[in-house]
Parts: sequence; C-alpha cells; structure tokens
Amino acid sequence: MSMEINEFFQLLVTNLRESSWFEMVAVFFGLLSVWYSKKVNILVYPTGIVNVLIYVYICYYSGLYADMGINVIYFIMSLYGWYHWTHPRKDKKLPLVAFSTAREHAIAVALTLISFVVLAFVLKNYTDSNVPYVDSFTTAMFITGMWLMALKKVENWLYWIIGDIVSVPLYFYKGLVFTSLQFAIFLLIAVLGYLAWRKKAINA
Repeated sequence: MSMEINEFFQLLVTNLRESSWFEMVAVFFGLLSVWYSKKVNILVYPTGIVNVLIYVYICYYSGLYADMGINVIYFIMSLYGWYHWTHPRKDKKLPLVAFSTAREHAIAVALTLISFVVLAFVLKNYTDSNVPYVDSFTTAMFITGMWLMALKKVENWLYWIIGDIVSVPLYFYKGLVFTSLQFAIFLLIAVLGYLAWRKKAINA
C-alpha cells in the first residue's frame, strides 16, 4: 500500500513538472467556472469559455483531435447557455432554478444515449483511443449536463457528478494524475452545487 501511495505522489509530481502554465490557466478557469455554476452566477459561461478555448488549442497541438472537437461542442453549448440565461423569451422572465419536467428528463436521457453512440462510433473507428467507450460515456454525460445547466435545471448536477466520478479513475489510468485530481475537485463542487440548486428550487 505504501508503495502504491509513493508511486501516486511521484506520478503527481512528474505531471505537475510537465504541465505548462497554459494548462494551469485552463484548469484555474475550469475550477472557477464550476464554482460560479454552483453559485448560479452568469460568470460560469465566460470563465468556462476561456477554459474550453485553451483546451481546444492544447488538444490541437497535442494531436488529441477528438478531445479538441468535444471542447468545440462545449464552447457552442456555453454560448447557448449564456444567451439563454440573459435573453429569456418576451413572454417569460429570466429562467429560475427548477426541477426538470418529465419531458425534459426524457430528452436528457435520449441526448445522453445518442451522444454516447455517436461519440463511441467516432472514437472507436476514427481515433486511436484505448478507452473509447468510457471516454464517450463521460463526454455524453457532460454534454447533457451543459444542456440542463443552460435551462437552469437542478438535475444538471447529477450528470456532472456521474461524469466526474468516472473521470477521476479514467484520467488516473491515463497517467494524468493532475487532471484526475482536478476532476475530484469538480466532483466535490458538483455535489455542493446539486445541494445548493435543489434548495433554491424547493424554496422558489
């Protein structure tokens, strides 16, 4: 056990040394974005956009084209969410935090399944990914989480939580200990975010 712990910290130190300042900035804005999301603060979107744009650049020059494409999707959905939060329909007020309807639940499940199937097909057949199904699963969960967040639905956090739980061991398996720890922090904030949004929805 002590050997495994030592190996973990050695790998962590190695990853920290090899991480560029650019990646550190991306991680900072990623954590900031999740924190603002918990607070139901519109700054979740501009900070999140900075995070994904940096990762588009990093992934492109690292040859991680599938991950680059996924971050482009995150960018588009962030723009959608930002607009939706600030430009309600004329017959409606600014969207409030609320629980998903049965219809929204059904759409969320369908979106997750479709995203998973499409991503798994692409990663399996057109990339050299050695974890295409797990990678596709987490990304599908995050895509649905972003859509529900744009609608200010409490359940968005459940998708983030599940995706984060799977991402922690996934990135550790890939040897990216620093990123694994980042997702562990995301998981903690997501749990707190779910509790905070649930309370807001109940008291609305």
